[in-house]
Amino acid sequence: MNVLALNAGSSSLKYRLFRVSDGVEEALHEGEAERLDGPMFPDAAGKAIEECRHYGVSAVGHRFVHGGADFHEPVVVTDGVRERLRGLAEIDPLHNPTEMAVMEETRRALPDAPVVAVFDTAFHHTLPEAAYRYALPWELSDRLGLRRYGFHGISHRYASERLFTLLGREAHGTKIVTCHLGSGASLCAIRDGESVDTSMGMTPLEGLVMGTRSGDIDPGLLLHLLRTQGMTAEALDDLLNRKSGLLGLSGRSADVRDLEAAAGDARVALALEIFVDRVRKYLGAYAVVLGGLDAIVFTGGVGEHSAPIRARICRGLEFLGVALDESLNQQVGHEPARISAGHSPLDIAGQNHTLAGQGGQVEIWTIPADEERQIAREVAALLQK
Repeated sequence: MNVLALNAGSSSLKYRLFRVSDGVEEALHEGEAERLDGPMFPDAAGKAIEECRHYGVSAVGHRFVHGGADFHEPVVVTDGVRERLRGLAEIDPLHNPTEMAVMEETRRALPDAPVVAVFDTAFHHTLPEAAYRYALPWELSDRLGLRRYGFHGISHRYASERLFTLLGREAHGTKIVTCHLGSGASLCAIRDGESVDTSMGMTPLEGLVMGTRSGDIDPGLLLHLLRTQGMTAEALDDLLNRKSGLLGLSGRSADVRDLEAAAGDARVALALEIFVDRVRKYLGAYAVVLGGLDAIVFTGGVGEHSAPIRARICRGLEFLGVALDESLNQQVGHEPARISAGHSPLDIAGQNHTLAGQGGQVEIWTIPADEERQIAREVAALLQK
């Protein structure tokens, strides 16, 4: 089965064609269209399909950021599902219209190929109610679907499952935190292979400091802006999603690479400090949620490529059993790499398993994100049932 994975971001479209056989995904073709805006996405998808057509496309998998309360697993897109997906634009106006446009182009160009929607929120459907329910009036939350959904689920699932494969062990009995750090960023607490808490909320705005997003902020501050500055909902959206985060703090850039190159600037240095501090707070909180830590996984553009950020996050966490090997941290390339110091109890495929805080070291890994591979994997698993 040849599965084309289409991953539409805010301004780019990544695509990769895989031959999936016996649980193994072989990449046949890949590409990326960048600097896109809304009307350009369908054309980019059409070109991607034409590049892959001569290989034969058996099915297409689309990344959907938001699955709402209804979609907990991949689903074949029928006319009925299509209308339900379109209805999610109300809670995800940033991504849904683009995702729908790309999907419509796929259905036009490949009318006989099954189209499957794979959801970023699906991995987090295992969140316990205490983790997903906000402290708002019960009836209001239920009526409007006001709850934590969580995002980056495709990446968090891939990173955690890849770790278990690398260690040669089952998910059962493990407590890990995956750190997807990029322009968008989130942490996920994973027990026994299932998401039990995550930093993003009803929208991808909650949680960590990100490239242009504020992350956690006092809701009273927003009320203050509404009352004293006369700001509209649209202006607040622009402020919090596009003008805040590392860009707003530094006044220079949303890109960690640019900021690391200008770290002599006081505002830049503070921006990076706040970014790291927020990650560390969530990491410590999730060690409490999980009742210990067995492993930390860094993924995403910053998580994979910034040795200084990884070192700053891990520094001072020795009391949790976190010990980074500075030499290994500097040698990370394009493959998964173990960067923790000393022996870890997870090394031995589940044998002699002891938790951090009980004498064991926490595994620390970098695992390159591969959302397209995970999408293809989930599409094939659904269609081959």
